Amino acid sequence: MYPMLQRSIRVPVTRVITPLCRGLLKLGLTANAMSVIGAVGSIVSAIWFFGTGRYLAATFITLFFILFDLLDGTMARLSEAGGSTWGALLDSTLDRMSDAAVLCAIAYHLHAHSDRLLPVLFVAIVASNLVSYVKARAESLGVPCNVGFAERTERLIILLLSTGLTGLGVPYALAIGMWTLALASLFTVLQRMQVVQKSA
Repeated sequence: MYPMLQRSIRVPVTRVITPLCRGLLKLGLTANAMSVIGAVGSIVSAIWFFGTGRYLAATFITLFFILFDLLDGTMARLSEAGGSTWGALLDSTLDRMSDAAVLCAIAYHLHAHSDRLLPVLFVAIVASNLVSYVKARAESLGVPCNVGFAERTERLIILLLSTGLTGLGVPYALAIGMWTLALASLFTVLQRMQVVQKSA
């Protein structure tokens, strides 16, 4: 049911952005260039805005650059060369860097204010990275592991929803979001490890 929901969302979104991607390719931009632009913009905006506690502005600006992720995959499929191994590795690596930048910038701001939420955020940072690591390690062992409750899209929704509400002044929004992110990421790690265990 859940994969069907993802596909039902992805198909109309792809139809909308495909003309834009074709236009960007005609301008000489590549999928890898879009990946780099999105990642650099996301990292810089996260450090500058989240690090200084401007959560609402940070949420919208970071979201804008994260949306580049929608473009690079479609551009790779539309290009003559198609998706490459290097492009896939670059995109995945930059995604991890962008996500880490957002969480670390929030951690920096919380540390400056001696916030009790900091340990939960550290758990969220480690668990989020483990979600990606377990999948990569499993697939390197020949075990398909594209499963889990909180994949990157879900983690970003939880994170940016909580920071956006925090920017609007909603009480405890960040705390609820960070706890949810940490627990959901840990649960996803366990789900993926269970897949590998069953395959063995």
